[in-house]
Amino acid sequence: MPAVTGQMKYDLLDLMKKNLLNILKYTVLLGVAVALLWYAFKGMDVKTVFQQISNANIFWVSISGLISIVAFVVRAHRWKLLIEPMGHTPSLKNTTYSVMVGYFANLAFPRLGEVSRCGALSKAESIPFNKLLGTVIVERIIDVLSLLICILLAAMIEYERLGNFFTEKILAPLNERFQKLTGSPLLLAGFVLVLLILLGLAIYYIRKNSKKEPGSGINKIVRGFIDGLKSVGNLKRPGLFIFQSVFIWVLYYLGVYVALYAFSFTSDLGANAALFLLVAGGIGMSAPVQGGIGAYHLLVKEGLILYGVAAENGLAFAFVLHGLQLIIVTVLGTASLFLLFAGAKNKQPIAEKT
Repeated sequence: MPAVTGQMKYDLLDLMKKNLLNILKYTVLLGVAVALLWYAFKGMDVKTVFQQISNANIFWVSISGLISIVAFVVRAHRWKLLIEPMGHTPSLKNTTYSVMVGYFANLAFPRLGEVSRCGALSKAESIPFNKLLGTVIVERIIDVLSLLICILLAAMIEYERLGNFFTEKILAPLNERFQKLTGSPLLLAGFVLVLLILLGLAIYYIRKNSKKEPGSGINKIVRGFIDGLKSVGNLKRPGLFIFQSVFIWVLYYLGVYVALYAFSFTSDLGANAALFLLVAGGIGMSAPVQGGIGAYHLLVKEGLILYGVAAENGLAFAFVLHGLQLIIVTVLGTASLFLLFAGAKNKQPIAEKT
């Protein structure tokens, strides 16, 4: 048995530290999700919430689910369009499977989905991982811009409600906590210390990686991101890409709009309410917690309260819509994981040339 060298011990210790940090990070995020879910339930009549959930109209819930599945496929095809300019032509089947695997991974570990779907497609289609990661980063930028556009549209259409929503449910609580923080010199000093430590770690990490060879670590990711940006400018079908980027969010909107008919207390809210709830839900799903759990329920419930819906009813609506997504992602994600690797040709990802 070969002797354990000092370098091997250092690498093992470094790996253990990274794993412990990841476990700690995801445990904290899960704790945040549970805390948000508890806060959403605070003061609620739980029996009423679950009674309303049981009264949901399955037909409209199913239609909303089918629309979500179509949105997943459209997203997979848009990703395919982003990859093609880099000289690779993955099948729509594999890109769809990989997208579902990514969503499934996000249920366990926030933001792991982007890495997971790139790794899945890289193995299935022998495409360099870093290039795929670059295209996913570009997709995320487009999604953020799309959500901002939806927020602006909702602000123009429902400016009074949206203004009250942000002021009362987001800005006011943040301002209250900030005042408590600044009112205590000890807490403020601790907050500044944490920021300085994080800044120091960021600087150290950047310097450490900048000294590495061009073909390693963060440099590959940066080059992949640049390739992803270039792929937007070299799209073979830019019109289709723009249409699909808009259509994805139209489908998201339709999914919420249709779901309103699943309950008697939301069936008459109308198109404007659906846009408002799309924004509230989109912000909730963007929160760095597993599957948007807690954040989605809280924001959608509070959004419906602004439309005169009882808190228990609003929470029931949020649970049905979010639960629907969880079921779809879990079932299709598990199936996709099996089908993707069962049908793979055991190809190894192509190493990126330096």
